[in-house]
Amino acid sequence: MSTPLVDEGRRRPLVLRNRAFGAVWLSQVLTQAAVRMFQVGVSWWLVAYAVDGGRGLASGLFMAVSTLPAVALAPVVARVVARTAHRSVLRTAAAVAGAVAVALAVWAWTSGLPLPAVYAATLALATCQAFFDPCLTTSVPELVDDEDIEAATGFELSTQSLAGLGGALLGAVTVDRAGVAGLGAGCGAAYLAAALLVASVRFRTAPGADGEADATAAPERRTLRDILGGLPYVRRILICFTAANLFTTAVFVVIPLYTRTVLADGGSTVALLEASLGCGTLIGSFTGARVPGRPTVAGAYCLALMAFALALPGLVAGRLVFAGCLVVAGWCVGVIGVRFVALFQRLVPAADKPGFFAVMQAVLGASFPVASLLFGLAGDHLSAQTLCLVQAAGLLPAAAALALLGSPDSPAEQASSPDRAPEPVGSER
Repeated sequence: MSTPLVDEGRRRPLVLRNRAFGAVWLSQVLTQAAVRMFQVGVSWWLVAYAVDGGRGLASGLFMAVSTLPAVALAPVVARVVARTAHRSVLRTAAAVAGAVAVALAVWAWTSGLPLPAVYAATLALATCQAFFDPCLTTSVPELVDDEDIEAATGFELSTQSLAGLGGALLGAVTVDRAGVAGLGAGCGAAYLAAALLVASVRFRTAPGADGEADATAAPERRTLRDILGGLPYVRRILICFTAANLFTTAVFVVIPLYTRTVLADGGSTVALLEASLGCGTLIGSFTGARVPGRPTVAGAYCLALMAFALALPGLVAGRLVFAGCLVVAGWCVGVIGVRFVALFQRLVPAADKPGFFAVMQAVLGASFPVASLLFGLAGDHLSAQTLCLVQAAGLLPAAAALALLGSPDSPAEQASSPDRAPEPVGSER
């Protein structure tokens, strides 16, 4: 008699039938929306209000600063996430970020805000996010059952698209209407709400996860180099995507420059373009598991499609053309994220996950500061349409390299990889 009720409950979305995961997931939506809102808003503020000459360099430097902590602090993040209760890390990161954003809002409201203060606040917020994101990814098995990991991964990755959507819609428009003070206040409220959500949840922590050392903690002392050294197939995938990110992440520099110089529009157009990218990523996050083919092959096709989508605005100028192409590019990002993070959840040993997801964030983010600076500098000398074409051309070699990747090398990878699953017919889905 109770079976239909159980089945009906299982059909409900994971965030509704698992309240703990739902609360933590919502907190990630809030924190990533806040940091994205801040990035979009300040980037537009620099281009439209604060800087007269060298707008590309100012915007590129800002985006570079916003991604440095994830790269520079990877070893520290790995140690903290491995040795500290995950709820404490998440709660503290969100609370500190909220305090920084509120302090910046008060400063901007009471007096003129110097550029160094904005860059310093950006660095602090990015540092908090560098702890929050890999910690949440690592803690997914503490919040959901094993059969729900892929669904949880889809929801977790969808936060980036939801954040891009919400942050894009609010960031530039908020700056146009309320300045940096309103921007800081909105971000601060989101961070503090996230901290309260995490504080209300109990994690299913394993013995010793609250910072108490035990005999099973020895594998966590492996260095980040050791972790990647034992996963050569994963390492090659990360290298391909690091190269691709050198060109994909430049879109966050190109969007405000394209809006200002090619379209001659304001913050509402920046919001439309950023929201288009976020909307596409959201759709890709929830449909990525349905895309057929091995992850490497599907990822290669997605990179090639993304190259076409980024090239078109370089040939045909238009707000709707650019917005539509960003929806397609965002969908490709969402599909790639779901397929490969789910793959890594299965390939990486549990003891290595805290270190791996920290180093994954660092490796994939390493190209972001470089891309921001290079495309920012280039934006002061080349047209934004030319930058679109450069992005597209740079993605094609990465797509080819990903398509040519072989099979997993190590026995552990071979045993866990869905790429090598013709024998266990029903094991994946």
